[in-house]
Amino acid sequence: MPPLYIIQQNARLRLDNRRLQVELEGQVLSSQPLAQVSQVILFGNISLTTPAIDALLEQNTEVVFLTQRGDYRGRLVGPITPHVPLRQAQYACLAQPAFKLELAKAFVSAKLNHQRVVLLRHNRDHDDPQVIALIEQLRLAQESVARRTLLSALLGVEGAATAAYFGGLKRLFGPEWRFEDRNRRPPRDPVNVLLSFGYTLLAQLASSAVQAVGLDPYAGFLHEIAYNRPALALDLMEEFRPIVDRLVLWCCHSGQLTPADFSAGDAERPVILGEAGKRRFIQAYETRLDQRFTHPLRGEQYPLRQCILEQARQVAACIQSNRATYRGMGFK
Repeated sequence: MPPLYIIQQNARLRLDNRRLQVELEGQVLSSQPLAQVSQVILFGNISLTTPAIDALLEQNTEVVFLTQRGDYRGRLVGPITPHVPLRQAQYACLAQPAFKLELAKAFVSAKLNHQRVVLLRHNRDHDDPQVIALIEQLRLAQESVARRTLLSALLGVEGAATAAYFGGLKRLFGPEWRFEDRNRRPPRDPVNVLLSFGYTLLAQLASSAVQAVGLDPYAGFLHEIAYNRPALALDLMEEFRPIVDRLVLWCCHSGQLTPADFSAGDAERPVILGEAGKRRFIQAYETRLDQRFTHPLRGEQYPLRQCILEQARQVAACIQSNRATYRGMGFK
């Protein structure tokens, strides 16, 4: 079931006869059965009535609060899943440097493989020699992952490879998009606005998957543990980040979004994605999550949304067996 996204500022979410109803100035904007909503994602100034909150908590449907531009603020969730033994095993594995390194290697290798696939696929029509050289650089980086013996060295490989990847990705966009490098906080061009927006949505999906299988989303293996940082969710989403990159490429190439969908802002928000463009991007994102892929362990095709959950289950299985044998999706 897809989430319910609400982006209309000053709208209110209320419960009406077991249906979630979005209202604005007395008018009903949308209405759908509570049982058909897997998650509620709110952008900016959206209010919820107490009955709606009670019903969502009763159904264990989480509510994610984002700023109007898509930055994460917090989430409303029900009781923590009672998976004490699994979380104890997770913390025990975190204390084992060898396990932590091997699982981190698997996350990085899966990410670099998918990044290389993105450049290979989208450079077919361009045949850009610079992109070809960067694809080779990614291949060599992925091969070197297995030889890293320190997490710091692994992070160095990942950082250099990702910089090379974005060096190739920028050559796949026309000059009208003004995309020169990956930048954020704040993003300074339309492509980076879309990338940051998509990564935020993906991070919420990964965090939900991690919590659904009973793991602590804040106790990660690749990303440094820090207060209020969902490190394990960020670990899980690494190999799926290029899904967002591919989506942004499609939106910009297909005309789904154009530079006219963006406007100039202030120092805090230099580039602003308009409400209509935001709706189209969310719709395209949800369509992409319905795309089916073959899971490497299950051998069956699942929607991408389900694949992320299956990968979270695989992390849990690695922890329970104390064997860091995680396999990436192997996107092609």
